[in-house]
Order: sequence, then C-alpha cells, then structure tokens
Amino acid sequence: MKNYILNIFVILAICSCSVSKPENAEQVNELPPIYPDYIGVTIPVEIAPLNFDYNGGEFETMYILAKGSKSGELEAGGTTIDFDMDDWHELTRQNQGGEISMTVYVKKEGKWKQYQDFKVFVSNHPLEEWGLTYRRIAPGYEVYGKLGLYQRDLSTFEETPIIENTYVAGACFNCHTSNRTNPDQFTFHVRGDHGATMVQQHGNREWLKARNDSLHGSMVYPYWHPSGKYCAYSTNQTHQSFHAVREERIEVFDQASDVFVFNPNTHELLLDKRLMTPDHYETYPVFSPDGKTLYFCSSDAKPIPSEYKEIRYNICKIDFNAENGTYGEKIDTVFHASALGKSATHPRPSYDGKYLMFTLADYGCFPIWHNEADNYILNLQTGEAKPLTEANSPQTDSWHNWNVNSHWFVFTSRRGNGLYTRLYLAHIDDNGNASKPFLLPQRNPAEYYDALIDSYNTPDFTARKVEFDTRSAAREISSDERITTKVK
Repeated sequence: MKNYILNIFVILAICSCSVSKPENAEQVNELPPIYPDYIGVTIPVEIAPLNFDYNGGEFETMYILAKGSKSGELEAGGTTIDFDMDDWHELTRQNQGGEISMTVYVKKEGKWKQYQDFKVFVSNHPLEEWGLTYRRIAPGYEVYGKLGLYQRDLSTFEETPIIENTYVAGACFNCHTSNRTNPDQFTFHVRGDHGATMVQQHGNREWLKARNDSLHGSMVYPYWHPSGKYCAYSTNQTHQSFHAVREERIEVFDQASDVFVFNPNTHELLLDKRLMTPDHYETYPVFSPDGKTLYFCSSDAKPIPSEYKEIRYNICKIDFNAENGTYGEKIDTVFHASALGKSATHPRPSYDGKYLMFTLADYGCFPIWHNEADNYILNLQTGEAKPLTEANSPQTDSWHNWNVNSHWFVFTSRRGNGLYTRLYLAHIDDNGNASKPFLLPQRNPAEYYDALIDSYNTPDFTARKVEFDTRSAAREISSDERITTKVK
C-alpha cells in the first residue's frame, strides 16, 4: 500500500512539471518578471541551475525553452522552473564562451503569453572552485539563537554545516577563512564563554588563547600568508549602538584595534608598535598575493560616541619579509578615502595581483548596515579606483572575496528587501569591469528565500569541501584547553 501511494505521488509530480511548448501564444513586448532576476547575467560553466519563479501576479503554469548559441537546448515547465541538473550542466558546458537564450511562456486565465527572450552569458573563465563557505545568522542585535558556519557546493544546491552553535550552547562562530581558497589551512574565531581562535592545518587542529600581556583582545579578521607560514589578524574592541532615526538601524564600531601577524607553527605574535598605535584604529589586515606586502585599514582615533561619524579609514600598506618575519621601514597610504570624506574597509587583493577590492562608505569600519556602502576596485598598477557600478545597488553592498583565478567574486547585499544580506556572484573581465551579479541559486528560490530568516555574511570561496570533525571540535571548545600565544 505504501509503495502504491508513493508511485501515485511520483506520477503526479511528473505530470505537474510536464508542460509542452505552447502554440499560438500572445507576444508580450516586455521581459518576463522573474525571481531571481537572472536576465543578462554572466555565469561560470559549473554553476547550479538558474531556477526561477514568475513574479508577475496570478498565473496557472509556465514553460521555458533554453537554447544555446553554440548547441543544445533545454525545456522546463510548471509553477516554478526547475531545470534538470545534468541537462543544465551539459548545456552550459556546450556553450562556454557563448550564451543561452531563454524564452518564457506564462499561462494566465487559460491563455498563453510569450515574453521577450533574455540571455544568460556563459563566461570563458571557469569558476575553478568547489563552492562557498559563509556564516548564516539571524539579524538579531543583543542576543543570537542558532547560527553556524556552512559550506555550499556551487554546482548543486547542497549545503552542509561546518559547525553550528547547537553543538556548543551560547557559542558564536565568526571570522573564518582559508588560505587562497585552500581549506587545508583554515581558521575561525569562537566568541562566548569558551572563546578561542581555532587554527586547523592539514587536519591538525589547535585552539588558541590570544590574550596575553601584550595582546589584550581576541584574534579576528584573519588572512593567510600565501606561503602558509603566517596568518595576519586584528584585535578589536568592538561595540554596537542603535540609531534614533528610522533610516539608520545599527552602528558597529571599534574603540580600539590593532593588526599583527601570527606564526601558527611557533605560536608567536609578530607585533610592531607602528601597527598598534593608541591614536589610530588599525584593522582588516590582508597579504598581497606574493606575500611581500601587508595591507590594512587605518583611521584616526575619535571620541565615541560623540564623533563616530568622523571615523574614516584609509587603506595602508607595509612591506613584510616572510623569511625572517619582519616588517618594512615605511607605511604608505594606498587609498586616501578620508580625503574624499569616505571610509574604505574590507580590502581584498585579487590573487593575480592586479586589483584591490574594497568597500566604500560614508564613515566607520562596519558598513554592512550602511545603505550607501558600495564595492570599489583599485588598479594596483595605475592607482585608479572606481566603483563596481554594474554590481552595486542602492542598498548595502559589502563583504567580498575573490575566486582563485581572480575572474569571479562573491559579496553580500541587502538589495532584496533592505533587511537580510544575501550572497551574489559576479564576473570580472580583464579590464576590471564587473558583470551584472546573480543571486546564489536555490532549487526553489522564492520558497527558500521567503522562508529564510538568516543573513549571510563573510563569504569566501573554497577549492573543495572543508573537512572538519564537528563533534570533536565541540568537545575541544567546551574543554577550555588552550594554547597560549607568545610575543616573538
């Protein structure tokens, strides 16, 4: 009896999705209103199917024909477009460097309408990554419930947790990163009663106690040296407050912050007074792809809260010698945002060494609640900086990371409804121009994003799935056994 009922459901599911190409449809002189907006986007050949929903009011069913400019075509139909996974990947593979033309038909009140075709461009540049890592957290303010670090296979819709705070009550996980998208070296920070900085190298995991006589805070905002011998961190005294006006919700700011480099093999902190000045806030350190330069953000220290809107960060750099773990003699300003009345944060160099991407806002170090925040790109050869206009929006666009071949980037944006940050991906051409970004694909996108009350943040690419023993890690966090850091 159970098998009979199951078979009936399978038949109904198949029938509900089998829609034939409509005949004599009325031509509509406009593009189809679809969610997500995938019209005119550029995608990598490996990406999961761009499933979408109709967003133009009441309707009965729809049909789509996806046709490649080089070869191949694909049909789908029903109340939501759900492409066959294997057929979709075959179509994108056949049309790499070309385009896919989408013809959408929608049935309303018994009559079919055919919308204007739209195109999806398939880049010649492959993604060369397995997927993404990110944190998901409900946008609470004073307390948080369930949160975790997750990973997503970008060629499918599979998401799996790396670690969730259901394993360690009250813990908060943040500031995770791998070395140039290679998860063999992976680090993140744990906040809460069992606070620590986790460093995992080639399967060996350690939990660090950052605080000592010289370092009075935690180790956050990490970035690996390309050699793997070092990892840069900042130590921050972070606070938040609420705005009294409706247009501005919350402000996160540092009342003290410094940057330094850590040697995970010796547990030594490489400190320098020039990077730990009391009259400046230094934060967000990152290494150049050749490992010879340490970039970071620096702002004059201001009285808080009276002058928090006067805090504006510039992007600076100092030489770094990986052979002996020493810093250069001179600190230079790479991008003088404060001279423009702006604040530049989250610098991320492309792995090919051409560009530095950063977020530009009116003030502060934490722009994820700033509507004016946009992503910019600095040409490291010419010194020219420009907004990533095609990828930016009127809402917050911030935290970003590059893929390994420097032709794709992922970032967070509130462009959907102004409340939740979602993940978008975009292409960068050889001249540093961005394509129209596309929302992270889901099998049933409208249903998924309507139900999701989490925000995504700190996304990064990963070359392969992160191998992490969650149960053992949870026991280690709760044990409070920590390795003490020391100053070189």
